Amino acid sequence: MHKDFLDIIDYTPEELLALLDLAVELKKEYKAGGNQPTLKGKVLALIFQKPSLRTRVSFDMGMRHLGGDALYLSPNEIGLGKRESIADIARVLSGMVHGIMARVFEHQHVLELAKWSSIPVINGLSDYSHPCQAMADIMTVYEEFGKIKDVNITYVGDGNNVAVSLMQIAAKLGANFTIANPVDYDMPVQAIETVKPIAAASGSKLNFLRDPHESVKRAQVIYTDTWTSMGQEEETAKRELVFPPYQVNDQLVAEADPEVIVLHCLPAHRNQEITDEVADGPHSRLFPQAHNRLHAQKAILQTLLGEK
Repeated sequence: MHKDFLDIIDYTPEELLALLDLAVELKKEYKAGGNQPTLKGKVLALIFQKPSLRTRVSFDMGMRHLGGDALYLSPNEIGLGKRESIADIARVLSGMVHGIMARVFEHQHVLELAKWSSIPVINGLSDYSHPCQAMADIMTVYEEFGKIKDVNITYVGDGNNVAVSLMQIAAKLGANFTIANPVDYDMPVQAIETVKPIAAASGSKLNFLRDPHESVKRAQVIYTDTWTSMGQEEETAKRELVFPPYQVNDQLVAEADPEVIVLHCLPAHRNQEITDEVADGPHSRLFPQAHNRLHAQKAILQTLLGEK
């Protein structure tokens, strides 16, 4: 297994399935009375350039559930790459804690942390990808359908970091991935081209569409995310003119498989990208998905920080 958890693309299907199996097992163990303190004495540093509810709580509680501890470092405390170089931060923390989780703006920052760190580094989100979210997403799909291969996953909205990691994990594990997004809001070409041969090997079908209605035909999973991600606030007004046709509402859900589930990485801007009726309706799995962040994170932590 790798030293770090930076991007889904770095992992083989077998490694991803091992993480998934461990997450499912740790969830069962927790529900049955609590996890074993396998990370007793271990401390995870949490570096945040961007605020978060799910990432902060899931990593903090995940370490506690496994007997370890977490140390929160706010943006003002370290000023990643500003007050102090990333290389220096990585080397200082390497001698004081056992792992680093970083939630950053620029993907290069998490790569640089990993380069200079002698301890595991976890990508808690970057502008390019969100691999921890993808693990919780695929865990939710697996719990719902009892399989991943050949499940039809449709992402509706901006081709952002969440979409990239979802496409990567679908391609690795043989799920079919479709995205419908407006012109000028495609996923990075590099991400798509890298995934194509992986999808060909696993049998995953990839579809890149503009029409949200066409995209959800036969969809078993509809996934959406906020139209404006953190760091893009100046684009909000422009995006609010472009994205309304991509809203996940009752009409769109009705055009999918009758047993479709709806996912959203949260936070949701309700009645923008997703309506209240869908978010709180019978197809929604938003909150089981959010809770799975905790268990997917524990699998990553156990794998990287546990005794080898």
